[in-house]
Amino acid sequence: MLPLRGPHLVTDHCRRALTAVGATGYDAPRMDSSLVLKNDRVLRAFRKQPVDVTPVWIMRQAGRYMPEYRAIRAKADFLTLCKTPDLVTEATLLPIDLLDVDAAIIFSDILIPVEAMGMELVFTDARGPQLPKPIRDRGDVERLKAFDPETATGFVMASIRQTNRALDGRVPLLGFAGAPFTLATYMVEGETSKHFYRIKRLAYEDPSLLHRLLERLTGVVAEYLVAQVEAGAHAVQLFDTWAGALSPDDYATWCVPYTTRIVEAVKRTGVPVVLYVNGSGTFLEAMADTGVDVISVDWRVDLADAKRRVGRRVALQGNLDPCALYAGPDVIRREAVRILEKYGPGPGHVFNLGHGILPDIPVPHAKALVTAVHDESRVYHRSGA
Repeated sequence: MLPLRGPHLVTDHCRRALTAVGATGYDAPRMDSSLVLKNDRVLRAFRKQPVDVTPVWIMRQAGRYMPEYRAIRAKADFLTLCKTPDLVTEATLLPIDLLDVDAAIIFSDILIPVEAMGMELVFTDARGPQLPKPIRDRGDVERLKAFDPETATGFVMASIRQTNRALDGRVPLLGFAGAPFTLATYMVEGETSKHFYRIKRLAYEDPSLLHRLLERLTGVVAEYLVAQVEAGAHAVQLFDTWAGALSPDDYATWCVPYTTRIVEAVKRTGVPVVLYVNGSGTFLEAMADTGVDVISVDWRVDLADAKRRVGRRVALQGNLDPCALYAGPDVIRREAVRILEKYGPGPGHVFNLGHGILPDIPVPHAKALVTAVHDESRVYHRSGA
C-alpha cells in the first residue's frame, strides 16, 4: 500500500484508481497528531456508528445570511475571498462560532477546478457564476488543461491546512467538489440555467463529445478531492446539483459511471464520501450504486421512504426545506422533530437542509435549528433505542 506523500504521487494514484490498475488502496492521510477531534459526531454518523445526538450542519452555512460574512466579503470580491486562506479560514469558522454546528465545510466554490482547467470564470452579484467562453465544440474540450491540484489550486489546500489549525479539533472539516455532470452543465451553458437545453442538446446531438468532457472532468475532480483529503479534509461532499434535471436513464448514463470512479478514488483514502443531488427522488438507488457512504437528499424526498429504499446501504443526510427557516423557533423545532421522526431511531442520519440556506434567513433561526436538532434527537440515540 503506497502512502500519500505529495501531489505527484496523488496524481499517479488517482490514475491507477480510475483505471482499476495498480495500487489497491491508500494509507490514511498524515495530519497533525495534535489535532484530535473533540466532536466527531458527523464522521460517526457518516459511518453509521452510534452517536449521542443527531449531528447537524447546514449547506452554505458560511454565507450571505450572516452579517459577519458580509463584512468579510466587503474586504474582497468572491473569487479573491476563495483564494485567500486567511479570509477562507475566517468565513469557514463563522458557523462553528455562531451556530454550534457539528462540522465545518471549507469555504470555496465548485467552479474553482474549472478555472484551473483554463476557462475564464467571473462572478457577479446579479447573475452569479459565468463562463464567458462556454464549450461549443470538440476543440474547446481538448483545450482544457489537466492540472496539479497542489499547484494550480494550492490556495484551497492551504486554506484546509490553516482552517484545521484554527479549528483545533473542535469539529471535522469537510472538503467538496462539483460532480462532472454539474460542472459540465456550467461549462456548456456558460452560467446557471433553468432549462439546461444546451447540455441536453449536446447529449442528444453529440454524446461522444459529452462523454469526452465528463471523462476529462472525472480525472480532475478525483485528483482535486484526494488532494483535499491529503491536506486534511476529514470527509468530502460531491455536489451534483443539476443532475436532478435528468431522467433516471440519463442519470445512469451521464452521472453514475463518472461518479462511481471518483468515489472509488476518494474512498481509497479512507474518508467518507457524501453525494448530493437536488431533485434526487427518482434515483436514490442509482446514487447508492456509486459506492458513496452518504446520500444527501433534498426536501422533496420523504426521509422515511429514502431510509426504506437505501438506508441500509448508506447513511442519509438532510432534509429540511430551507424555507422552513423563515418561520420562528417554535415552527423550526416542530419541523426538525418531523424530520427526526421520519428517520427514527438508530445511527446513520446527519441533519441538514435539503439545499443551501437562503441569503435572507435570520441567523437566530439557523441557531434555533441546530439547538432543536441537538435537543430533540437525544431520545433516538439512547442505549437500546
